[in-house]
Amino acid sequence: MKSWRFRNGILAAILFVILSLAMLGSGSFDVTSYGAVGDGKTDDSKAFQDAWAALCQSSSSQPTLQIPRGKTFLVGSPVSFEGPCKSPSVSVKWAGTVIGPQKTWKGGDGDSWLEFANVDGLSISGNGKIYGQGAIWWKTCSGALRFRSCNRLRVLGLKSADSPRNHISITNCINATFSNLKLTAPEDSPNTDGIDIANSINIQISNSLMATGDDCIAINDGTSHVKITGLTCGPGHGISVGSLGKEGDEAVVENIYVKNCTFANTDNGARIKTWQGGSGFARKITYEDIQLDNVRNPILIDQYYCPHQTCANKGKAVGISDVWFSNFQGTTVDRSAITLNCSNTVPCTNINLNNIKITAPTNGREEVFAICNNAYGKSSDTVPVVSCLK
Repeated sequence: MKSWRFRNGILAAILFVILSLAMLGSGSFDVTSYGAVGDGKTDDSKAFQDAWAALCQSSSSQPTLQIPRGKTFLVGSPVSFEGPCKSPSVSVKWAGTVIGPQKTWKGGDGDSWLEFANVDGLSISGNGKIYGQGAIWWKTCSGALRFRSCNRLRVLGLKSADSPRNHISITNCINATFSNLKLTAPEDSPNTDGIDIANSINIQISNSLMATGDDCIAINDGTSHVKITGLTCGPGHGISVGSLGKEGDEAVVENIYVKNCTFANTDNGARIKTWQGGSGFARKITYEDIQLDNVRNPILIDQYYCPHQTCANKGKAVGISDVWFSNFQGTTVDRSAITLNCSNTVPCTNINLNNIKITAPTNGREEVFAICNNAYGKSSDTVPVVSCLK
């Protein structure tokens, strides 16, 4: 009897090794092969972590994490997909749904729920979905999906609904492309930004829909060479540079290009916002070919940003310069269609407006106007007229 059990144990071990080698050889790592159930009730966090650990040690040319279609995976605690991995490029085929828990993380609060960190050559594709359980987390948790120090990143086709806070955060990344995303949350949900970008270079976002309770895209300190095209935003707070310079911080943002985007029923359209007392600069920023549909603040520069209205008046400011707003068409909710509210100590310079046609929604019968303080530059063919720009 003992010898029979011994032989069976040896056979089981051999089969396990053969299965592991087969997975390594195929380069495919299905989370269900590592214990994920996908019934929406069983916590599959460990299976996701184990599948990634095996993938990251694979020497296949492009190992792939499989999140299969037709299943709902509960990830009940924060999961970090850490690199660097052995392969120079790895992929995730995201076809199923990943949901968060309806109670506090088992491991305590974290900066993010799902994080990919230090993974170069990462590609995520598929029409899978992330569901973050929304209001349960809005007071306690940070973003749903974070990419940290991931270079040569590609994300295609992902959907995210009711994020804990930010849907996607991008930090310390170089050369990243996002396309065909759908990010949604209720209009009154707090801090549910679509994409937040910080300390990153060469980021491209295209052909996506973002309907959120905060900025559709927020571009923060240390970011340059961002290109955003074909975005539909609304509801939400628009595409914002900032906020920058909070608590006296130095901020640097430059070379931002936004083209062929639509804002529908948003609080803001094209916005640059900085706190008083900061330093640094936001420069070389372009918004062009923009369609507006009932937008409260279609064009807004605010160097006195203070959402809680309790800020002390300070002399310093983040400098804003070399900004272009071109080819804006559509309607505004408020009559103040353009606001350039710049610092009296660090004015906005080289602000350019061209071919702007913004009207009130009632067939254009109500007169709209511009507010302009301490801004210098040029305007042409602009409705409403911006008196301080020549």
